[in-house]
Amino acid sequence: MNLSTANEYRCRVDLDLYSSPICQGLATQAAVNRHLRIESLIPTEQAIPVRLCEDDYPAWLKLEDVEHLELTTDIYQPVKIDRAVITSRIPEIIAFVQSAMKVPNHYLWGGTVAPHYDCSGLMQAAFQSQGIWLPRDSYQQEAFTEQISIDQMLPGDLIFFGTPAKTDHVALHLGGLQYIHSSGIQMGRNGIGIDSLTDLTEDPVSCGYYAKLRCCGRVMASFRF
Repeated sequence: MNLSTANEYRCRVDLDLYSSPICQGLATQAAVNRHLRIESLIPTEQAIPVRLCEDDYPAWLKLEDVEHLELTTDIYQPVKIDRAVITSRIPEIIAFVQSAMKVPNHYLWGGTVAPHYDCSGLMQAAFQSQGIWLPRDSYQQEAFTEQISIDQMLPGDLIFFGTPAKTDHVALHLGGLQYIHSSGIQMGRNGIGIDSLTDLTEDPVSCGYYAKLRCCGRVMASFRF
């Protein structure tokens, strides 16, 4: 394929994208039909730098996977979506995550494609299923949302966890201070599950995350870079 930095390409299959040119750590995934741009025509021995069009996320694509791209003239255009529209789509977003939980899965760092997700990848996939784009990583999602207090939370709001310095985990509020998320095995579960901000007595996973609670946020618009 004759690549060009001036063109946009469509993924014909689900593709793994990496955090470095040596392709050892998964950064994110590009589901079939996602659009990307080539950042440079000077590849390493293993990969070429790309940027996903919908969330402007930079990553590396294995050279052997270039054959799974096709040139597209249907250029991606961000769509402005306001809070009223988002509110109407929250039930479907919650249903997406609940359905994902019912399929055998495990936590996958960089995972944004079913059945295996990381925390922010699950949130991005759930909102994207309803045409709403979020930034890729949990700390970016925190910065993108409108911060709210716990007592203001509604179903579909996001809950952020981490250290005082930075968010490193995100979950979707279901209502009643329960939340659903993809959790790593180091926190006591490997995959998607439901936890609570209030029922902490006999739930070590909920307790572990409660100790890392940072803030809550509301998605007010679709991401536009």
